[in-house]
Amino acid sequence: MTRCIAFHSYKGGTGKTTIASNLASMLAAKGYRVALLDFDVYAPSMQAYFDYLPRKWINDLLSDNAEVNDVMIDTTSIVEKYAKGSMNKDGRLWIGYSNSKKEEVYKLEGDAGKPNAKLQILRKFMHLREELISEFESDFIIIDTSPGIRYWSINSLAIADTLFLTLKFGDLDIEGTKKMASDMYGSFTRFGAKSYLLLNRVAGYCIPHSVGSAHSISSEMQQNDELDSLSREVGMELISAIPCYCDIQFKRKEFLTVLEFPEHPFAKQLEELAANKQIKV
Repeated sequence: MTRCIAFHSYKGGTGKTTIASNLASMLAAKGYRVALLDFDVYAPSMQAYFDYLPRKWINDLLSDNAEVNDVMIDTTSIVEKYAKGSMNKDGRLWIGYSNSKKEEVYKLEGDAGKPNAKLQILRKFMHLREELISEFESDFIIIDTSPGIRYWSINSLAIADTLFLTLKFGDLDIEGTKKMASDMYGSFTRFGAKSYLLLNRVAGYCIPHSVGSAHSISSEMQQNDELDSLSREVGMELISAIPCYCDIQFKRKEFLTVLEFPEHPFAKQLEELAANKQIKV
């Protein structure tokens, strides 16, 4: 059974793209067939992340100027390169990129504003999902969405069966996540989707061990209490809390840490996420 997982957030900067790209690559290296979709149409970055400039984009697919086979790029060779001989031969990774040129984004917005266009575009999203299942035989479809309550992110969530609402531990993220969860996530879960909180960049790894004072222990206990309260309030289980890894996030170019540095705590945390029964095929 194919699992379709969407990474979403109230606002940008929560690390959705890094987590989605690393998880997709890890699953491919383990032998799964994975389709990764960049539906963050207002600020797409996956083409820079994988250092690839496609001839056809997801924008072309949505504008009826390309077929699914034209826009899904086989990126397995990149995974093989970074896996350093540890990749399962059955694994595959395809990526569909969104065009970051502002005129292409404006064109998508214009197309969506035409009469009856929104229903037609939703059907295209659904058709893309079905073709990735039937023609590509994908085990996983992983979607990086636009943050907030936007038309493109709503469509992405509508075709997913597992939703990861990604956030950082801060008042703005927490309050916005609460509101968004109550406003829209109930609609998806009523139709069978499973939704989870995924906390990223929490305090932990970056703090030196010498700081392990009574004050820091107290702060950690308070943070855990607040996380439990948030989980209860929005009615979502906290599936993972990924510590802040400054050695990755402050590099000039983040990339496939799970494959380059498999013993890194970030890689280990994503290993646990990949092994979670909620996302296993």
